Amino acid sequence: MTKNAHRANLSKQFLRNIVKTKKPDDMLQQAKDEGLEKTLGVWDLIILGIGAIIGSGIFAVVGIAAAGGPESVGAGPALVASMIVAAFACVFSALCYSEFAAMIPVAGGAYTYTFATLGEFAAWMVGWILMLEYAIGYIAVACAWSNHLMQLLKGFEHFLPSWVANPPIWLVNDLRTATKTLTDSGLDPNVVIPSIHGFPISVNLPAIFIVVAITMLLIKGTKDSTKMAGVMVVIKLSVIALFVLVGAFFVKPENWTPFAPNGVEGIFMGAFIIFFAYIGFDALSTTAEECKNPQKDLPIGIIGSLVATTIIYVLVALVLTGMQATSGVAIPAGFLKAPMAYAMTVAGQDWAAGLISIGSLAGLTSVLLVLQMAATRILYAMSRDNFLPKRLQKLHPKFHTPHVLTWTVGIIAIIGTLTLDLNVAAELCNFGTFTSFIIVCIAVLILRKTDPDRHRPFKVPFSPWFPILGIICCGGLMIYSMQFLTTSALLFPLWVGIGALIYFHYGYKKNRKAEVLKAEQEKEVEIKINEQQPIVN
Repeated sequence: MTKNAHRANLSKQFLRNIVKTKKPDDMLQQAKDEGLEKTLGVWDLIILGIGAIIGSGIFAVVGIAAAGGPESVGAGPALVASMIVAAFACVFSALCYSEFAAMIPVAGGAYTYTFATLGEFAAWMVGWILMLEYAIGYIAVACAWSNHLMQLLKGFEHFLPSWVANPPIWLVNDLRTATKTLTDSGLDPNVVIPSIHGFPISVNLPAIFIVVAITMLLIKGTKDSTKMAGVMVVIKLSVIALFVLVGAFFVKPENWTPFAPNGVEGIFMGAFIIFFAYIGFDALSTTAEECKNPQKDLPIGIIGSLVATTIIYVLVALVLTGMQATSGVAIPAGFLKAPMAYAMTVAGQDWAAGLISIGSLAGLTSVLLVLQMAATRILYAMSRDNFLPKRLQKLHPKFHTPHVLTWTVGIIAIIGTLTLDLNVAAELCNFGTFTSFIIVCIAVLILRKTDPDRHRPFKVPFSPWFPILGIICCGGLMIYSMQFLTTSALLFPLWVGIGALIYFHYGYKKNRKAEVLKAEQEKEVEIKINEQQPIVN
């Protein structure tokens, strides 16, 4: 009887622990005591937002969304509709992020908001899923950067050594991509790809180079990184404008028919894939602790960057699908890897294709910068909450940036470039993004009930309907796509399961030890205070 009662008490205590929330006031105080340096203004945020959003989607994934991937059909000219659906699904989540970011301007983004509403276990799982979104997305963009660099170098093959313009395929691709490319070309991968003790060696050197370069830049400081992102944003917006203005003269209206060759399935699968192009505005919320005036600037930065990029995306989609037929024809591999540059090359505008390739590299570089920054800030917040070793939280003595975590994310990305290809990485990233968006919408509804009197500098309009619409839109796209994407749909639950195991075997125990240590420290302080009080007769 006593044993059963003891087990029941342990079970109740366990449940109380995993749903234990962290008060927003405690988060704000902790950020104030040991937070990051405040250097970002409203224009910095808009630049970072556009820098994160406009990049991999418009320069790489847009071709896959229009033409289809290995496990999905394409939207064809209805890519425009796919982009509007994706933006519609984003806008409700963007409003929810804005409310939280202005109310709790602390590093961590969705992870922090979940800790304040759903508790410890849910916060860890969201942090783990965000790592899937940012770290895996980072790997996908690094691979896309490598593809565009190779496209650019091939344009100078008459001026560059052949080993630079056309390097061995096993030096510019992951093993899976290199094997597939060689097989499709009728070559034997076992003969072309070198091996050591029977293990084939394929290394994406350009991707590794850009990861190391971005890592070193981020260690120098957020403000310097933002300046670089600003330069990159100007370059890529210029080349996108060039593509739209020049490409408009080569549009063939017949390429827009049939408008939706794969019907509703093509539009929604295109929306799911192109959703990868919209991740970035949520990354702004992870920089809240480094904002000078987060209550005012973050909502403007989040919503402003989302609106601006949606308009740009629609214009590019109209011109791109007008230049290149995407309905009922075989799609060239060049269109899937670098669609805008390829379309210009086919149109005979090699000079424009070269400039677009340069702009693509600039755009992808700015995305890499923001994604790695976001991943690092989330891990920083998780380390501060005892989910990760405290030594990872250490700041650089000169630049005051979390350099240990920055290098950790960089090394993980380098390992990932050896194993993941662009398609699977983008799909996994989307699953992580949808999940975090849904949870943030739920968290807004919860905090409105549990803490209705808290000051909210920005409030989601038409609540609870807008947060509910965010949940329905993101959840609907996620569930719909799972019936077609077999590989990523299997890997995502596996990632979630691994995260749960890590929490119960490490994070949960570490938090309980931290609570005991904190209680002992508070008791010691209380004893000292009592000893110093005068004895009153």
